Amino acid sequence: METTRLGGMALQNGVLVHGPTAWGCAVRDANGELHVASGRKPRFAGAVTTPVLRGPLRLAEAFALLPVVRKALPQARFPFERPIVLSAIAASTVLARTVRRGRGLSAGTREIVAGAVALVPAALALRGQELAAYHGAEHISIGTYESGERAPKEHPRCGSQLIGPLLASSVAANLAAAKAPGPARGVARLLGTTVAIGASVELFGWTLRNPENRLARALARPGFELQSRFSTAEPSDAQVEVANAARDACLALET
Repeated sequence: METTRLGGMALQNGVLVHGPTAWGCAVRDANGELHVASGRKPRFAGAVTTPVLRGPLRLAEAFALLPVVRKALPQARFPFERPIVLSAIAASTVLARTVRRGRGLSAGTREIVAGAVALVPAALALRGQELAAYHGAEHISIGTYESGERAPKEHPRCGSQLIGPLLASSVAANLAAAKAPGPARGVARLLGTTVAIGASVELFGWTLRNPENRLARALARPGFELQSRFSTAEPSDAQVEVANAARDACLALET
């Protein structure tokens, strides 16, 4: 059976699933009522096939979907909306800037520390009250659709696989940007970050296309362990039901 390639995102109270052209989202409100919405994705990156450039554009396309989902399903609660995550974003931004301007550490060490600090909000966003369980439900729902049998809570296409490559490429890009003249350093960092994201996405795609390659398996392992031990939890049947509702709403528009 030919399947549609699906991606997803766990919410605090549900799951968002998206395919090539459509999306579906399902959440449970505080009273336990199931709410489902679906629609067409905003698309502006589909025609871009240039390596490195296509990754950041597709990521931007994914973020452009979020306000569309919020308008159609106001009950949805995104992971980054929690006060602790918003506070962490502000604090990590200030701290990373302070580290980069500090003295006493080598440039490489400063970039590694700043990069690690920048990951704190993402780590907090991944660990919500029910978020980890909905993350597992998302993987189970999509994996079950793809394989025809109940899948595990870890999935090889999870975005957590990007964290290791992204951290490494960001450090390299920011080290290069730090050597730019002062007035151009901000632009150089922006360009470097764009290239780092693009390179990470390309590397991620390579690991997916070469699952038997030893290097690909080694690169994928940290992300898998992150899923298994930190960012996912075994969901309840009710949470899998929510994920399935989101998946089916998306597929109804894709077929």
